Amino acid sequence: RVPNSTCEKVAQSLDSELGTTAPSLRFSKTCLKNVFSVILLFIYLLLMAVAVFLVYQTISDFREKLKHPVMSVSYKEVSLYDAPGIAFYPGKAQLLSCKHHYYDHIPPLINPGQPGDIECTTQRINYTDPFTNQTMKYALVVQGPRDVKKKELVFLQFYLNGTDQDFSAIDYLLFSSFQEFINSPEKAEFMKDCESSYSGWKFSGGFRTWVKMSLVKTKEEDGSETVEFKQETSVVNYIDQRTKPRSDQLFFVVFEWKDPFIQTVQDIITANPWNMIALLCGIFLALFKAADFAKLSVKWMIKIRKRHLKRSRQVMNHIN
Repeated sequence: RVPNSTCEKVAQSLDSELGTTAPSLRFSKTCLKNVFSVILLFIYLLLMAVAVFLVYQTISDFREKLKHPVMSVSYKEVSLYDAPGIAFYPGKAQLLSCKHHYYDHIPPLINPGQPGDIECTTQRINYTDPFTNQTMKYALVVQGPRDVKKKELVFLQFYLNGTDQDFSAIDYLLFSSFQEFINSPEKAEFMKDCESSYSGWKFSGGFRTWVKMSLVKTKEEDGSETVEFKQETSVVNYIDQRTKPRSDQLFFVVFEWKDPFIQTVQDIITANPWNMIALLCGIFLALFKAADFAKLSVKWMIKIRKRHLKRSRQVMNHIN
């Protein structure tokens, strides 16, 4: 038979072993939970920093796109153009003939160098040079081709009876609408504005210069629209078969539309404010959620800490 004192000692030893093992297990679990909560807190703080950086980057990109719009090019197909105006500055040269032809066909020349048929709508005008306001300029304005589907072209022949210059050429200017010129009450001012706005070109004597035109419209930021002509020229040597040697010069020029497409150029802003607002709302929502989670995590850690301290005090009281 075991004495009662011995049983009491064994029971006390068992209680002491269980009492020391259980708090250690609870302490290890609490420590792991605290470490895990701290790691999650740092992760969400990192996500918050990334979200703040994304907000800054989004606003910077939006401002950059506002400063640098993207050029947009579109094409509109037409069958008939508004007939352009072709202003020639022939000087001492004379217009011998002017005809409209179709389908890129120009019949053989008859009596080159002699006056022929002028079947084009023309207008002669004098005005002062817009750059000097002193020199008078003489211009011969001719109606250009319209029907691009039928490949309409205008063929003109000029004649210059001798020149004291080393090189002979005739200047010309293209503007967008011959009808606007006809309807303008101040044709001289109209031509001065055209010369100030459009570029001038030349074609040489002794050649047939074939000009293929294309129209480019540019929309400005203030809503206005400017018109510009692009040209592709090809030059063919004229073989003078007249019997007598001559010192005069013959000029041949052809105007035709290159294609039925009007090119429109405008600057567009690719930055969409609604996309930026939606992105910012998502980022701020993530920030609020992360802040709320961090707040709850801190509260939970404080609660776990208080609970652990409470259990430690209870164990100490029990031991005492």
